Amino acid sequence: MQEQESKSGGSETQTMDLAGRHVVVTGGTGGLGPAVVGAFVDAGAHVHVPCVEEALADEARIAGVDYTLGVDLRDEAAVTGYYRGLPGLWASVQVAGGFLWTPFADATRARLDQQFELNAVTAFLCCREALARLRTRGRGGRLINVTSQAVTNPSAGMSVYSMSKAAVSALTESLAAEVRSEGIWVNAVAPSIIDTPTNRAAMPDADTSAWTAPSRIAPTLLYLASPENKSVTGAIIPV
Repeated sequence: MQEQESKSGGSETQTMDLAGRHVVVTGGTGGLGPAVVGAFVDAGAHVHVPCVEEALADEARIAGVDYTLGVDLRDEAAVTGYYRGLPGLWASVQVAGGFLWTPFADATRARLDQQFELNAVTAFLCCREALARLRTRGRGGRLINVTSQAVTNPSAGMSVYSMSKAAVSALTESLAAEVRSEGIWVNAVAPSIIDTPTNRAAMPDADTSAWTAPSRIAPTLLYLASPENKSVTGAIIPV
């Protein structure tokens, strides 16, 4: 696949034709999100980003992207209302999520609930409502989630986080089997720890040399969401 310089972020991205197609990117103002949004903008997509905080949207803003404020992706009614208000949808990319490192002895029910809400619940609600929109436009479409290599390559301090991301992996594989006959492909990428300011702050003593830059994850998401992906579904792809 050919690579080009990103117009919006200066990173390398695959050349995938999404011209005129409407794509939702959740978490588009977070650590990974802007790189993903930029990749889809460069591919010609009409990108929609639901977000809660105006300050984060202003900081991450990319020209031509539709940022909608006040959308809490943990709130069922808010997610339903957001997706129902979109024009014809081609793909929804669930980047929104959260990370927690904590020794298991320090884990609490509140922390577990928080991680499930940020990772599993948001992916579930967005996939469900995006699927409803895809079905209104006829056959085909793409749903892409973000899980983690912590699910299959566990390490200390990751128990709570891994549990929530394991739910995202299970959702991806089960939903892919359910909607395959409709031509809707459902996949996920599984990064190692992503090199973001938030993760660096959470693990200040960690060796970051093996962490994955957002610009290296975005091209895989772009391919999975593009019409060029004619056969890959139900995959959890390590990046």
